Amino acid sequence: MQHRIVVLGAGYAGASAAGRLAKRLRREDVRITLVNAEPDFTERVRMHQLATGQDLARRPLAKMFAGTGVDVRVARVTAVDADRKAVTVATAGGPDELFYDTLVYALGSHWNDQGTPGAAQHAHEIAGRAGALRLRERLAALGAGQPVVVVGGGLTGLEAVTEIAEARPDLDVTLVARGALGDWLSDKGRRHLKAVLDGFGITVHQHTAVSVVGADHVVTADGTALPSAATVWTTGFSVHPIAQATTLEVTGTGRIVVDSTMRSVSHPDVYAVGDAAWAMGPGDKPLRMSCASGTPSAWQAADAIAARLAGRKHKDVPLRYFNQCVSLGRREGLIQFVTADDRAVPRALTGRLAALYKELVCKGAAWGVAHPTLGLPTRRRPVTEQQAPASATARAAT
Repeated sequence: MQHRIVVLGAGYAGASAAGRLAKRLRREDVRITLVNAEPDFTERVRMHQLATGQDLARRPLAKMFAGTGVDVRVARVTAVDADRKAVTVATAGGPDELFYDTLVYALGSHWNDQGTPGAAQHAHEIAGRAGALRLRERLAALGAGQPVVVVGGGLTGLEAVTEIAEARPDLDVTLVARGALGDWLSDKGRRHLKAVLDGFGITVHQHTAVSVVGADHVVTADGTALPSAATVWTTGFSVHPIAQATTLEVTGTGRIVVDSTMRSVSHPDVYAVGDAAWAMGPGDKPLRMSCASGTPSAWQAADAIAARLAGRKHKDVPLRYFNQCVSLGRREGLIQFVTADDRAVPRALTGRLAALYKELVCKGAAWGVAHPTLGLPTRRRPVTEQQAPASATARAAT
């Protein structure tokens, strides 16, 4: 009887986990199903490019996983029953239920409006393809001189505001940051960031919170109204709510609590990777939501699952950070080198070379999804340790 592995979500983390598992285990011993709401892999780190009119190559999941032994299922996950080991999905043909022996939960995250009045109704988000395309349409409709406000001074906000300013120098672009501009960067990084934003003519409001978003303006906490024909909201992300509705142990924000192998601390047959996981990194700090965390966590989970099923000892590889890569338009960039626990060090790479570095990182991330063992030779091992099926009902259903 094949061991059933179901992977939910085909972003960087989920797709990498599915592909790596297929490389680690014998096909006749496992059945790997990758469930995703869309038929294509989305390069989420390029959504600011898509929003400003650049076209991205289509990456059909069926083509990416052809011949790997991974069965791609286009469906939307609606519920997970961690006690019955069952997943409910919505398909074009109606609802369906999938049973698993091992589950990899990688549903990721979406934009977070922080409960700000008017944000959900009037602001644009670029956390996914649909939102980026809506912003693209809106920006294309704007005439010269119209105001655009990007709310949020983190990595996503910086990439969005510089991309917009470079692509549309005729617009009046503003960045609103709750803290100081680039306050997590080194001195060199902050200086370069300020110089690039000044060069683009971007107006920056630091130490400023937005309290209301209107159809044609935003209102800051001190009551100042800033005109905005298009407001882009980049103040953070929240995870898919499905995990919080299960019996899995989750944090107050709905992230699944896992151990160093990305295994649920409450349900040993469930692993969580990417933004959905609450995993501790160096310095007992939780890994941040990012591609930099997502792909390594997927490798960690896949290798741990494969080792356990093959009856082999798994060697933990501590997850750590090396740098933060920020594109500042197509010709400028900032690579801030960091400690293992993600604190900036004085060294930073800037300018055109940094832009090329970031582009290589983006290309490498997409390439890595299709080549989850980085092109290195692999050995598919037999499954020697089978977990008991969820129930007689589950056996009958499959």
